[in-house]
Amino acid sequence: MNKLVIYYSFEGNTRLIAEVIAEASGADLLELEPKKKLRSHGLFKYLWGGRQVVMKEKPKLLPLAKNPQDYDLLFIGTPVWAWTYTPPLNTFFSAVNLKNKKIALFCCHGGDKKKTLEKMRERLLGNEIISQIDFQQPIKNKTAEQVTKAKQWAQDVIVKI
Repeated sequence: MNKLVIYYSFEGNTRLIAEVIAEASGADLLELEPKKKLRSHGLFKYLWGGRQVVMKEKPKLLPLAKNPQDYDLLFIGTPVWAWTYTPPLNTFFSAVNLKNKKIALFCCHGGDKKKTLEKMRERLLGNEIISQIDFQQPIKNKTAEQVTKAKQWAQDVIVKI
């Protein structure tokens, strides 16, 4: 079974978890990279990022290095911005027509994840969502425990297949 971890990471939390999942599951990695990068300095990042979410923006992405259609199982991850998934995921969901895939969802957040994973599920109708999980600031908050949690989750997802 071909496996791919698709993710966007702003400050590194989602990247850390994506890399752990890929290693634990034997999956390839695909990072969604906006052509115009958001700077991670001060309050401005929250205002600019939150505005993108509220306006349902779809920032242009660099070309995808891998084709998600070539994979049977997709792990899809995002940071939580304004209680939902990030605009690069919005672009990805609009550009790539995923159907009949097995998908596992994850998110990383500092506050409350609210309905982030549910909103992702809504965008992925026509697929089988086999599992979902969230991580509370993995870089700052008990990193070793969160890495172990991600490894175990990835292995559990593989066993479900």
